[in-house]
Amino acid sequence: MAETEGSIVELADLLQHPEDLDKISFLKSEFTRKKVAVDRQLKLGLRDQLEVTQNGITSISDGQRTVNQIKEEMMKIDKLCAEAQNMIRDFPNINLVSQVHRNFTQVEAMKANIESFDLRLKDLEQLLREDDQDMENQPNILKVHYELTQLRDVRDDAMDQIKRASDTSLEGHLQDYFTRLDDVIEWFNDHIGTACMNLIPLVQADNKGMVVRLALIIEEEEKSDNKVKALQDAQREYKDLASRFKSMTNGPKQLRGYKEKFLTAIAFYAQPQFEKADERFLEESDKLANILKWYFNDLFVVKAGMTSLMPKKWKIFKTYTDIYHKMMHDWLIKNIDNPELSPLHMLSIIDWSEQYYAKMIKLGWEPTDLQPHVLDNREVELIREYRQLIVKSVDEWMDRMFVADKKSFLERKPDTLDNNENGYFRTKTLGDMWRMLKEQTAVAGDSGRADVAEGVFDAMFRALKSRQNMWQKMVDEEAQRYLSPSRDSTTDQEGMQVFQDWLVAIANDQIACIDDNEAAGQLSYLARFTRDLTPLATPKYLTQHANAELDALRDGFVDLGTHCITLFVTLIFTVDFRTTLPDFFTPKWYSEYAMKRITTTFDDYLADYSKVLHPSLLDILVEELADHLLAAYLSSVRNKHARFRRNEPFTDKFKDDILTAFDFFQSLPAKPDLAGLVNVDFANIKGKWKVVNHMVRLLEAEKDGVAGVYEEFKRENWDLGLGWVEAVLRARDDFEKAMLSGVKAKAGEVHVERGPETIMSKVK
Repeated sequence: MAETEGSIVELADLLQHPEDLDKISFLKSEFTRKKVAVDRQLKLGLRDQLEVTQNGITSISDGQRTVNQIKEEMMKIDKLCAEAQNMIRDFPNINLVSQVHRNFTQVEAMKANIESFDLRLKDLEQLLREDDQDMENQPNILKVHYELTQLRDVRDDAMDQIKRASDTSLEGHLQDYFTRLDDVIEWFNDHIGTACMNLIPLVQADNKGMVVRLALIIEEEEKSDNKVKALQDAQREYKDLASRFKSMTNGPKQLRGYKEKFLTAIAFYAQPQFEKADERFLEESDKLANILKWYFNDLFVVKAGMTSLMPKKWKIFKTYTDIYHKMMHDWLIKNIDNPELSPLHMLSIIDWSEQYYAKMIKLGWEPTDLQPHVLDNREVELIREYRQLIVKSVDEWMDRMFVADKKSFLERKPDTLDNNENGYFRTKTLGDMWRMLKEQTAVAGDSGRADVAEGVFDAMFRALKSRQNMWQKMVDEEAQRYLSPSRDSTTDQEGMQVFQDWLVAIANDQIACIDDNEAAGQLSYLARFTRDLTPLATPKYLTQHANAELDALRDGFVDLGTHCITLFVTLIFTVDFRTTLPDFFTPKWYSEYAMKRITTTFDDYLADYSKVLHPSLLDILVEELADHLLAAYLSSVRNKHARFRRNEPFTDKFKDDILTAFDFFQSLPAKPDLAGLVNVDFANIKGKWKVVNHMVRLLEAEKDGVAGVYEEFKRENWDLGLGWVEAVLRARDDFEKAMLSGVKAKAGEVHVERGPETIMSKVK
């Protein structure tokens, strides 16, 4: 059950997004390939294990048979000895004399050994001092080993006898006497350790004599340890019988472990080189093959130069390979499990796996000979982790940049905005963001895998969309400080200009993302991003997913830029014209020049921002000013005290306002500050203002003709609101409910098709 849940979780990680379904066929083939490889390894491992088990069972059976034979022979010998005692006359006396003679001989030998012990020890110290002067050759090492072994046996025999004696009072004194031997043994062990740690350099230096001498010593010690193990096993299994054969207690009494120390030295020799590789790998992730070149050089030296110098039963090349391979496995796993590992380092390790096995094949090893797998068969997982490292890096960069932008935006301190080479306002992080995306795209491309690159691109699409949404949310929330009905009018102007500067900068950023200057040969950020990702993705991904995402991003940049300009204009009408708009269509309207004040304000804003706003946005700004002005003008019919008396010249005033607005918009291209920057579609503006004529006709029409005027108005503007028409009619001084009833009845009869929104959709 747990395995099933684990598989489900892994599938959930692999298929996090709908577009990941396209990768199912690839994942299926990848898992099938891995399964075949694992099955093959399992079969080979099972076969080897069965062979080892069968050989082990055979060896155990043979050993048991041999032990039983020895036991039987020893019992026969014991029986013969017992019978001989009865057969030989005066055997007890003879046996006693024999034991006394044997003991006397042993005492004499022990006495001679003890008396010569100090002198022999001095000779060994002299030999070791001589070897200290020539550590590369150590010509005395074999003699030292032989003599040292003899002295060890003397000490072991003496200590064994004193422990079995009835009087053990001299044991402490005897231990003190042999203390110097421990110092010489440690000295000798240092020489052996030095030779073991320099075994590969000795082979490289063609110092075969030293290597052979070392191998002879280790082999002899291995035999000695095997005898000790056999003796210990015999004493443990047949304690009573073994104690009756004194010869079994002669010789070494303890395991010395030189073979184990020899094997440990192999790992100790390689460890510093792996530590150096760690340091270099952090600095040069792309040079892993060169960093680990020593690894294969060492194994080649062992294969070519050491194999013939060592006992065959050691299988020294296999021994070195197993130790080195395990260390390589542990080193790589340690690195890939490092949470701070960068994507480039992860990619180097993933690529290294294939190179590693290729090099080991050249040395004569098949992948199945090298266990465990150098990366634990985690390539698929590592590829996913590599992709996630890049995605994590992208998300972290985007988060940090937006936090910095948000802080600058909310604090609005001086010098928080930049000007590009054309003088347009820009935020400080836009260039950094696209530079980071380019770098991470290159990192994803370095993997050489389309699935990695496509996963990273999906994350980039999400990050860019999220950035667009967060900017829109942030400017909307900030705009509410000035647009909220509960605002304090005394603080309307505080910080508004800087806020408008930010709106312009954010809008300019969006245009920079999508504006291609073909004449100058300059591509937009989005075009360059598209160029970089195209060769890294599959055609299917591009046609079925990426192109749609890029189009959505392009539309999002346009929408956000336009939204910022719309907010910019909305602030003008809400704050700058808060005392002007309420006067329209009231008695003050006739005597004031409100429209002129409005266009003068427009002129001031355009003069201030024409040099810092992208030209394409300048056209949008003019269009938004025209639309907002018309919508606000028409909506003013709801002003308090708005009234149209038939004896007043309201038609002339309408005409004067329209001409004032037309003169302003028509003259913009000719203004010195705007020459060559703005391209006003005056015909479009003029066409929209025709709705004012319909409004005037609603005000002038006879009561029974109002419904007809409404019908004509409705057919030209399908989104004309009945509520606004009612407000216009109620502003007439001769309003009657019958007029409104006629319009409502006509509204029920008129059916128009919906089309693009007209200016009336913006009229409240």
